[in-house]
Amino acid sequence: MLIAASCRPSFLSKPRRRLLAQLAASVVFLLASLAITAPAFAQDLSRFASPSGTSGQRLDHAFWDGFLQRYVKPGDGSVTRLDYSQARGELGALSAYLDSLSALSPSQFERDEAMAYWINFYNALTVKLVLENYPLRSIRQIDGVLGFGGPWKRPRVSVEGQMLSLDNMEHGILRPGFADPRVHYAVNCASYSCPNLIPRAFTAANLHDLLELGAHDYINHPRGVSLENGRLQVSSIYHWFKEDFGGTDAGVIAHMQAYAEGELAQGLKTVQRISGHHYDWALNDAQ
Repeated sequence: MLIAASCRPSFLSKPRRRLLAQLAASVVFLLASLAITAPAFAQDLSRFASPSGTSGQRLDHAFWDGFLQRYVKPGDGSVTRLDYSQARGELGALSAYLDSLSALSPSQFERDEAMAYWINFYNALTVKLVLENYPLRSIRQIDGVLGFGGPWKRPRVSVEGQMLSLDNMEHGILRPGFADPRVHYAVNCASYSCPNLIPRAFTAANLHDLLELGAHDYINHPRGVSLENGRLQVSSIYHWFKEDFGGTDAGVIAHMQAYAEGELAQGLKTVQRISGHHYDWALNDAQ
């Protein structure tokens, strides 16, 4: 008993406690990363990812456009936040908007119309899920376990008779179907480190302008890209989805150079690799 008692303090010494804390943090980060990058629910989504329409049909996103203009607020720097507390009063109308999207046939849309449709659908559904569970500290609390996980994998809506999850929309339709890395600046995960929820609905007419705006604002904000003493720190988005930005550090840096301004633009000319990545999952709440 005396031997056991004497061993206990060494096991709980500060260096060992620090090591255990670091290991625990690493496990949590790994599991959270897997929850984000794991394949979407296996379905044939090819008809959505390759829309075949040529009619020039234009959708009405007026409700979502007005909703965003009413509740998206400027935060620190160029970061936008959403006033979930006030927006809860329009949960019913938001649900009706989502129902109207579900009733459409996006496989028959033109490409830009379809891409705008899926971006708006993803963002509006994400906001609805937060409002249904508000107040909360992080979106990962929704269907999450021990602070990670989140609402992305559960099928939640039916489109053309097919049940879809948020992961289906992003990783099964938008990313492979449209093959545009700027989609990462359009879909919003309701978190501080996510690219801005732009206070306008996407449409076929404004799609590329808003994609460019999202890329510019994110890359020129420290939560997206920062360079200090020659060390390039970037959002984990560029780690999780590196293949969408060329598959290498050089590819990611070249992508950033297309949008960077001022000192960041100059600094990116001198670095060849990414030193680290980070992500803050705190809710993008205006309160």
